[in-house]
Amino acid sequence: MNERLSRAAGSGLFEIIGHADLTIGARVREVLEPEIAVAGGRFRGIRHGVSWDSSDAIQKFATRVVPPHLVNEPKFREGFAQLAPLGLSFESWQYHPQLPDAIDLARAFPDTTIILNHVGGVLGVGPYAGRRQEVLAGWRTDIKELAKCSNVNVKLGGIGMTSFGFDFHERDVPPSSEELATAWRQYIEPCIEAFGANRCMFESNFPPDKQSCGYTELWNAFKRITTNASAGEKTALYSGTAARVYRLAAP
Repeated sequence: MNERLSRAAGSGLFEIIGHADLTIGARVREVLEPEIAVAGGRFRGIRHGVSWDSSDAIQKFATRVVPPHLVNEPKFREGFAQLAPLGLSFESWQYHPQLPDAIDLARAFPDTTIILNHVGGVLGVGPYAGRRQEVLAGWRTDIKELAKCSNVNVKLGGIGMTSFGFDFHERDVPPSSEELATAWRQYIEPCIEAFGANRCMFESNFPPDKQSCGYTELWNAFKRITTNASAGEKTALYSGTAARVYRLAAP
């Protein structure tokens, strides 16, 4: 890990989001401090997947096995408490039924910058298949509540993952940007409305989103969705929010 961080920092091309196991509690500082040091001032935060669902149809998408309500466990929070003092952010990857846990975490640590990944991980497969509007109604309620936490920002993307329940990956012909914009608007617009453009940032999430669409079509879909946005809003959505949240260095 340290060798990779050193090479990345030496390139001078980008900032670094790494990983550390927060479940070891306060001892995680012994992991984070060397990562910060070897990254040469470019280490910005960690990503710690906490995605969990009781359905086996959902669990197959998880990158690691975690217990339910992991972010509420004392040891995890003890580790989480080390982030803000070190100037580090937290990338939160969970599924939409876990958003109440994310809300509680954000309220408990108002000084820690949290980035909600992939519009909150809305599920559309397994027990959630065929219930899109019902699921979205509950998700919108949680998104509005989470947006009240000023330390939370949201990534707009990841909707090309098959866990969202679209059939684009099964088609003989990939979807157009217009089709993607129509399908994805119902996820992206509520986030921008709740958080504001200055706390939202577009993401490609490639290669995972490649399951559903091409890279060009993805970004053109985002452009279609933001056609009526102001110049200032577009700057925030496509670059400004990311530059602020990740403290991107000037090229």
